Amino acid sequence: MRLNAYLARAGIASRRKSDDLIKAGRVLVNGEPGQLNTFVEKTDRVEVDGREVAAQQLAIILLHKPVGHVTTASDPHGRRTVVDIVPSNPRVVPVGRLDVDTTGALLLTNDGALAHTLAHPKYGVEKTYVAEVDGELTNEVLKQLRTGIELDDGPTAPAKARLLGRNRIELTIHEGRNHQVKRMLEAVGLPVRRLHRSGYAGLTLEGLEPGQWRKLEPFEVRRLRRERSPE
Repeated sequence: MRLNAYLARAGIASRRKSDDLIKAGRVLVNGEPGQLNTFVEKTDRVEVDGREVAAQQLAIILLHKPVGHVTTASDPHGRRTVVDIVPSNPRVVPVGRLDVDTTGALLLTNDGALAHTLAHPKYGVEKTYVAEVDGELTNEVLKQLRTGIELDDGPTAPAKARLLGRNRIELTIHEGRNHQVKRMLEAVGLPVRRLHRSGYAGLTLEGLEPGQWRKLEPFEVRRLRRERSPE
C-alpha cells in the first residue's frame, strides 16, 4: 500500500494532506524518512511525529442521509456533517457529495481506491434520484431528459426517466457533475423543490430510515469491487 494511502487508512489525514506530512519529513518508515513513492508492507513500522500508527480495518457504510447535514468530513462553519452520524472508528469519509438539502443513499469508506473508482466517470456508476418539481411534468420533458440536456458545461448523457406523478419524477444518471439533476430539471423549466437519492451503484435504502446506516455485506463489497475493477 502506498504510504499516503496507509496514513489515510490510519485516520491521520487525507491522502493529499498525508503527502504534505511526508514531504515535511514527519513520517518515518522503519526509522527512515518516508517518500511519496514508499510502499508499506504489513511488517513495516510507520511513525508520524514519533508516534506509531497503523492502518484501520476497511469499512464501507451505506447511510440514509437526512436533510441538514453537509457531505464532508469536517465543516469550517461548524455545521453538522454526515461523518457525525456514523461511527468514528474506523474513520470514514463520504464518496462524492449530496447537497445539504438532498436526502438519500450515500457511501462512506476508508478504502481510497474504491472511493476513487466509484467517483470516476469512467466507471459510470448509476445514481437514481426522485425529484419533486415546481410545475407539471409532461411526455415532452421526459423525452428531453431521455435524449440529453444541454447545460453550460456541455450536453448530458441520456438519462433514464420515469414519471411518478404530475410533479414527481425518477431519474437515473451515470455522470457525476455538480448539482446535475437540479440543473437538468431547471433547464427544462422545472425547478426542484425536493431531491432524494434512492439508489447508488445498485444499492438501495431498504430498511433504513433517515439518519440510519449499515455496513455493506461482504457480497455487496465483492460486487462493487468486481464491477469497478479496471479492465
